[in-house]
Amino acid sequence: MGNREDLLDGARRCIIEKGYARTTARDIAGAAGVSLAAIGYHFGSKEALMSEALLGTGIQIGDALEVALRGAPKAELLGRIWDASLTAFGDERELLAASMENLAQIDRIPVVAERLRAAQSGAVDGIAELLAEELPGLGEDDRRALAAYYFALVNGLAVVWLIDPSIVPSGAQLARLLPPPVDAADA
Repeated sequence: MGNREDLLDGARRCIIEKGYARTTARDIAGAAGVSLAAIGYHFGSKEALMSEALLGTGIQIGDALEVALRGAPKAELLGRIWDASLTAFGDERELLAASMENLAQIDRIPVVAERLRAAQSGAVDGIAELLAEELPGLGEDDRRALAAYYFALVNGLAVVWLIDPSIVPSGAQLARLLPPPVDAADA
């Protein structure tokens, strides 16, 4: 690995061990085995590095959602997204909690805000592409709206799950209670 990758890995490890707020640039540099100056050279700031390190959590959750969506019958889409999210949250709890701390920086650190907006837009685009395969009769605007809806649900679910996972219903419960998305071909 190069210094950039070492810094990302070191930041993730420090965030898990110490938490977002208590992780210092010196901690990250030490964990990565590089100089403090490497943080500025590769990322511009500790906050930008930590934000980048935490984006990997979203990518892992997105990958889990992609697996859940592939080949899913329409009636199971929401339930599969829901359950895949819950599994991914359990696998990445510490980083998910730190991601929530990172969100609090959005109005204070422009580079974090910019990176989070780009990641969010990319995530919605990715979900919309998957929905194009699973719901081919749905128009582009409707796919994007449905993708944004699912993205918002998953992010809200993350907050609720972090606070108290015992109140979160299963995907099977939701699939029984809520109607599946309508494909234009069915209308």
